[in-house]
Amino acid sequence: MSESDTSGAARAAEFERWANVFTAHKAFSHPSELHGVLCGRLAAGTRIEEQQWLAMVCEHMGLADLAMEESDDLAPFMYGAYEKTLAQLQSSEMTFQPLLPDDDYAIEQRLEALIAWVRGFLEGMALAAGASLGQAPDEIRELIEDMVAISQLSEDEESDDESEQQLLEITEYVRLGALAVFTEFNEPEKPAGATPTLH
Repeated sequence: MSESDTSGAARAAEFERWANVFTAHKAFSHPSELHGVLCGRLAAGTRIEEQQWLAMVCEHMGLADLAMEESDDLAPFMYGAYEKTLAQLQSSEMTFQPLLPDDDYAIEQRLEALIAWVRGFLEGMALAAGASLGQAPDEIRELIEDMVAISQLSEDEESDDESEQQLLEITEYVRLGALAVFTEFNEPEKPAGATPTLH
């Protein structure tokens, strides 16, 4: 099994875990969209306190605030997801992946998930960066325009080799775009052992 196969299997398993949580709690939104919102906020330089993040999760999933207290698994799962997502975005190995279903899903479902992720990412970024996006470098603004166009794609894609290839290319463009935004708005991580500066 090649490295890309194992990372693909890990990605598929991660999406299934999120999907199962959403199903178990009868959430009315898409897991990819919530992951996109989180990535958009992190990429734009925001860090979210645990309680604020869990409140965001409840709001996004259409759950009562008490849902976190009433469920044994929801808060630990979602806080773990937050930590994991931030670590992937910060990784110098560029292992970050948007939360999307794998190739076992129909192309319409995969495209729907990608569109939901991009919409979430744009929303999260706008919430976090606001007006400062207007002062971003040209390539970041162009990237955002491209993502807006992707978020408006039609989900009725017929499955053929060409559309499969296009979906792969768009997904990779979105992945690298999210990392580019993160690099633009976030200071590089200090090496371990460096003395932290107080702000």
